[in-house]
Amino acid sequence: MALSEPAGAGALPTTTRTYMTIPPSGPARWERLGQTTQATTRILDLLATRYRHPARGVDRDFVVLAAPDWVNVVALTPDHQLVLVRQFRFGVNEFSLEIPGGVIEAGEDPVAAGLRELREETGFTGAPAKLLGSVHPNPAIQSNRCHFVFVEQAVRSAALEWDADEEIEVTTQPAEAVLALARGGGISHGLVLDALFMFEAVWRARANR
Repeated sequence: MALSEPAGAGALPTTTRTYMTIPPSGPARWERLGQTTQATTRILDLLATRYRHPARGVDRDFVVLAAPDWVNVVALTPDHQLVLVRQFRFGVNEFSLEIPGGVIEAGEDPVAAGLRELREETGFTGAPAKLLGSVHPNPAIQSNRCHFVFVEQAVRSAALEWDADEEIEVTTQPAEAVLALARGGGISHGLVLDALFMFEAVWRARANR
């Protein structure tokens, strides 16, 4: 359906926009027919996934990045500081301030993975630990999820176990300062911001007790 209206004298021409009509029931759920692997790397597989539209009968191939699930860890020390890591990120060719995190191994529980990543990257351990929540990093093209784990009473008590190419600066900052840094653009990693958003609800609830 094209929507436009005549331009009056001296008026600029209006733009004609075409909108596709969506049924009252909402957008259709496409039927997945199958997928083939186009490339395999050490961190993800590139898939061509074929879908069919149920009403139009159209088949299309869509790109899907198949990666393991990830975990990010919000670790709070006894004096209410958050554990942060700063490292060089190749995707943006820059340093990034983040919370600890990494890949969940096959069959590994997200909370256990969070405690492992926290220990390996920072040397911090703690308890209790619980799942704050989970998100899909980019559902348009990625099939995995990222889980957020909250660890309390975090103290530095273990040896670092970095991967071959990891070089990590470990720091702690007051929880309020980290939240302010996130709101002010000092933290730009989208998944870290998600984790801090979920943590903030817990943090504010405790402050209001």
